[in-house]
Amino acid sequence: QVRLVESGGGLVQAGGSLRLSCAASGNTFRTYNMGWFRQRPGKEREFVATISRGGTNTFHSYSVKGRFTVSRGNAKNTVDLQMNNLKPEETDDYYCAAREATVGDIRAVVSEYENWGRGTQVTGSS
Repeated sequence: QVRLVESGGGLVQAGGSLRLSCAASGNTFRTYNMGWFRQRPGKEREFVATISRGGTNTFHSYSVKGRFTVSRGNAKNTVDLQMNNLKPEETDDYYCAAREATVGDIRAVVSEYENWGRGTQVTGSS
């Protein structure tokens, strides 16, 4: 088990940028494939981005590719999501997730992840 805490959410205008961060507990962070997901009330949780244990493999959903970038710092036990050119429909709760994985393995499915943070809220401002 690993404890995950997201931060960085807040108000953002359409076209703006935010950087989300997720801090993990313990000393086994480098053994986890990490993912970012988002969810709007009443909707299914959806995949945003994932990164492998060593950071060499990443995959972003089609809807965010080219605008969002996932990265990780294993020395600091953190995984970040840089979000640029945010769209109004992307004001959701964003969640960090972790799963034990082999080197290079990445997954984009909610059910594959065993550990979840409590989320950070991204809200659109007019």
